[in-house]
Amino acid sequence: LGIHALLVVAVTLSPVTAAAQSKNNVTGEDAYPPLWDLAPKSLLDFPVKDNKIVISAWNYQERLGVYKSLLNASAQYFDAFGPQNSGNILWGLPLQHGWQFRTGRLADPSGVTSCGYENGEHLCQSVRSWWSCMNYYLSIIPFLGAVEAGLFGQLPYEIEILPPEEQKDDFCYSVKDCWSRTPKLMDDWKAFFEVNNSATVSSFKLDDALGLMWKAHTASIAYALPIFQDSLKYLSDPEAKFGSDWANGVDFIAATHFCTDLPTTNNFQAYLPQRMLVEEDIPPFISDFSPQQNRVLVSLTALQQGNKLTGGLLLKLWQKAMSTEAGREKGRQLIEGLASS
Repeated sequence: LGIHALLVVAVTLSPVTAAAQSKNNVTGEDAYPPLWDLAPKSLLDFPVKDNKIVISAWNYQERLGVYKSLLNASAQYFDAFGPQNSGNILWGLPLQHGWQFRTGRLADPSGVTSCGYENGEHLCQSVRSWWSCMNYYLSIIPFLGAVEAGLFGQLPYEIEILPPEEQKDDFCYSVKDCWSRTPKLMDDWKAFFEVNNSATVSSFKLDDALGLMWKAHTASIAYALPIFQDSLKYLSDPEAKFGSDWANGVDFIAATHFCTDLPTTNNFQAYLPQRMLVEEDIPPFISDFSPQQNRVLVSLTALQQGNKLTGGLLLKLWQKAMSTEAGREKGRQLIEGLASS
């Protein structure tokens, strides 16, 4: 396959393709994750106990506050890329988490508790939620990596993350603990934040930052996937399949150094499923989903199956095509071209 043919094939299969048909720019309050204004703005807005900043990672608003702290602390490096920190590439993480919250994916899927439900503990994030557990590795691990990299300067207190009520061994809870349990992940996230922290604003290069961020992002997903495989049993078959397919699709998106700033993420997130999938849902025939939302699900499955049938060759070819800045630019242009078509 020539490089252009490969790009067309991979982009055609990519989950971004269907989502890219959106021409709607999300503005105003809808551009931000739910309850964004109520989340803690900095680390010193969290409770302090026994000389430690204590963060409840199983409370949606506090996990959102972790993201907000990261965005605010790194804002200076992204000023040139958009007003009011909108060009910050860390926006992809809280926006994904906000979508998970809004669509009920952080609630207890087993129905045993009221965690995450509006008539119960609305802000609770269930440790039985596959999405919530996977997201822990894309929120708390990056955050502790940033602490270690010095993004927040010299903090007056240590950081302590409160554990969930069950599955405590599946997570780490402090910088030292996470270095002990997940050294590679901490190293990858630290490397991303160190480059930001050590670069002068004038020498900051967005493509380099995106490469390091996506390297850490995909490493977090790859590490967490086998740990939480059993959590998929609480979900309907279509929802479990969607989660697995989505995790696979991220590798393809990552290879392009796809820009995860505020407007871009909002545009491409517009056609993700806006509710949990149930047993009766058979894409592309889900009646209360738009044609584009149905296409996202079909495309994700095709991408996963294509990669599996080729023994991972499809992803390797795609990554090879994306190994140069020119190749990545071409890949993004194809995606952006689809967006304006």
